[in-house]
Amino acid sequence: MNDLVARARELRPLLTAEAAQGETDRRLTDKAVRALDEAGLFRLGTPRRFGGHEVSLRTLLDVGAEAGEADGATSWVLTLVNACAWVVSLFPEQAQEDVFGTDAQAKIAGALAPTARAERVPGGYRVGGRWPYASGIAHAGWALLGIPVGESGEPAMALVPASDYGIEHTWAVAGMRGTGSDTVVADELFVPEHRVMRTAALLERVSVFAPYLTVVLAAPQLGLGRAALHLVREGASAKGVAGTAYARQADSAVFQVRFAEAALKIDTAHLHSARAADDVDAALASGEPMTELARARVHGDIGLAVQSVVDAIGILVAAHGTGGFADAHPLQRIWRDANFALTHAMAQPAVNHEIYGKALLGVRPNITAML
Repeated sequence: MNDLVARARELRPLLTAEAAQGETDRRLTDKAVRALDEAGLFRLGTPRRFGGHEVSLRTLLDVGAEAGEADGATSWVLTLVNACAWVVSLFPEQAQEDVFGTDAQAKIAGALAPTARAERVPGGYRVGGRWPYASGIAHAGWALLGIPVGESGEPAMALVPASDYGIEHTWAVAGMRGTGSDTVVADELFVPEHRVMRTAALLERVSVFAPYLTVVLAAPQLGLGRAALHLVREGASAKGVAGTAYARQADSAVFQVRFAEAALKIDTAHLHSARAADDVDAALASGEPMTELARARVHGDIGLAVQSVVDAIGILVAAHGTGGFADAHPLQRIWRDANFALTHAMAQPAVNHEIYGKALLGVRPNITAML
């Protein structure tokens, strides 16, 4: 087993114990963040020259899945913060030095929708606005924020230190509560030129950009699926099947079939996620750009993976019974987190499958520039 994956596995008991408090606080607990920091797991996407691990996407996926088995929100923050560190590694050297030069443990939260305002000024941009859904922002020293630039409002990303923005606590949702995906606010903020990058230029230079950011969204789901499978397997020997003669769910043929169906859906999710991550890693290693069809297949793989996990968890919750919906039972949080995560713009199965279908059929243009 990869050493970093092993570290994540060792932390699972602690992360599991902190999950309920994180949900109540609507942000990860300081204890959980400190443990992840001490294990070096917030440095997975940080370049080696700054003391980071600079891991493969497959390793990030596997570490995130381990954390997700303990708590979906922890995995979500862990994987997205590391993905943002990888994005920073694509910025000019001076920007990387600004972020990591004095702090190899620097955490970056992202809110990439270009919904704010930006004005070109000498040496950079004057930026202001609100950026919702910044997962893990409470623990971040930097934010990667979407801005519109140029006359046409072309999407771009700006790197901003925490001292330059505020946080509004707007994260009141049904699932993934512990991610603390609050709103970043700033007004008349100056961002120097070297900390701004146009998204289109990045997509052209780094063909795996969108596939990479799509794959990481599968990591929490994989862990949530495994956690649900484990909890329901444990209960199957202690719970009967209501309204039947079965004293143990495990003895019921119907339960056995449903449990196997759920397990195979989770296996399917792992296989497709692994293929997608390996394809991205192979492209990065070769230096050759991914074709449009290969990039679209990554979207298709992840769409199928996250839907398969949600379907599996639905089967498992129904098979387990009403007790799984008790406030104190972790199964109901797993169910809420997995279904909520499915709504992320880059995770939605139908959208991802349309992207893949158009590429398979040669239909142009596709429905998104983030391909």
